Amino acid sequence: MIPGTVSKLSEQTVASADTITAKADILYVTGAVQVNTIRPGLGIAQSQFLLLVATDGAVVLGATGNILVGISASQNRSVLLTWSKKLQKWIIGL
Repeated sequence: MIPGTVSKLSEQTVASADTITAKADILYVTGAVQVNTIRPGLGIAQSQFLLLVATDGAVVLGATGNILVGISASQNRSVLLTWSKKLQKWIIGL
């Protein structure tokens, strides 16, 4: 965030599923189904950031889709994901 500016992050709630679509900057994920693919909101040709928050317990982010390395996202803790145009995968930053 740049000092003196207003943050304009958008937020969205989605149910966990094998494939979900991110149409916002902050994604609240409900349920406990493993997520393997996250469709980038800006498309695959643009680098982008995403904050994912599991709201109903831990959600597993699997590596069988477009997530580079899988993890278990803890409830009410944000996980930073960065879309890599080069790799065509989400990179998880902790």
